[in-house]
Amino acid sequence: MQKEAREMLLRRTVLLGAAGGAAASALALVSRTALAANITLLETGSTLLYPLFNLWVPKYTAKNPGVRITTTSSGSGTGIAQAISGVAQIGASDAYMSDPQMKRNPDILNIPLAISAQTVNYNVPGLNKTNLKFSGPVLAGIYSGKITRWDDPAIAKLNPGVSLPTRVITPVHRTDGSGDTFIFSQYLAFSTPAWAKSVGYGTTISWPPVHGGIGAIGNPGMVEASGHTPFSIAYIGVSFHAQVAEAGLGTALLENRAGNFVLPTPKTVGAAAAAIEAKTPPDERISLIFAPGADSYPIINYEYAIVSTKQANPHVAAVLRDFLSWAVGPEGGNAPEFLDAVRFLPLPAKIAALSKQQIAKIR
Repeated sequence: MQKEAREMLLRRTVLLGAAGGAAASALALVSRTALAANITLLETGSTLLYPLFNLWVPKYTAKNPGVRITTTSSGSGTGIAQAISGVAQIGASDAYMSDPQMKRNPDILNIPLAISAQTVNYNVPGLNKTNLKFSGPVLAGIYSGKITRWDDPAIAKLNPGVSLPTRVITPVHRTDGSGDTFIFSQYLAFSTPAWAKSVGYGTTISWPPVHGGIGAIGNPGMVEASGHTPFSIAYIGVSFHAQVAEAGLGTALLENRAGNFVLPTPKTVGAAAAAIEAKTPPDERISLIFAPGADSYPIINYEYAIVSTKQANPHVAAVLRDFLSWAVGPEGGNAPEFLDAVRFLPLPAKIAALSKQQIAKIR
């Protein structure tokens, strides 16, 4: 009888243990589900990417009602800094991080989300409906203060037959840490050795002092400053094309590496991306500026999500991976319904695959 009692007690203990384990597993599952259903992500940074995130987020969160994504427009420099510090889960940036930055922050990823471009716009009364031609050296001359008037011989040479006014040029530049400044100054540096030696490129640069020059914050500030300043010139992200049109600004034809003058169109932006796509490294940090090719538009770039591989907890990491994977997918955020509205192009399949490999590293 004692033996039978011991065996019965042992069976009851095993059954209770199994039931307890099942209950614990169920509780853990409920806990994971509850956490996953109450995740908040913060995206901050690029004003060029901001309109796209504002199209993406309502669509994604409608299908994932437990997820909240807050978007803010603060400039690429702030996006990078806040992703590094952990304040933001996504730092939106038109610029990739430099080698010294990566050496200091080896856990940070630079993940391309789409392909964008930048326009050079101007407010010259009577000429805003004309696509004036500019080269990198001429723009470098304007932004360095060496070319000061609209009828300067260097501008007139590129625009034969155009009646240019004898008026002082007002260059407008970004004063915040800006990916737009990064890609614009890269165009000047890659096309103009003197600019490369004296100023260089970056999200923030020491702008040469130009009498009457104007500083502005964000792409909205650039549009506003140029729109309210006759005879000004500015560089503006292509996602603000509607605001540029509303302000009545002209859009420049830019000289590419082959010596041709082109506007940013799906054909010219796509040609530039195709010329450099194969050179994209696994970490995807690469400049697409001043690409070779007869049709290539000279100022295009990957739009980056700057993200840490080390997130606060596995639930945040899982939601972040899911959102970014959706964003780079052709059936998700890279679909025409989103990209056409901001005049971006989708990632080529090879680049999207590299982005997904990086996204998988987020933990």
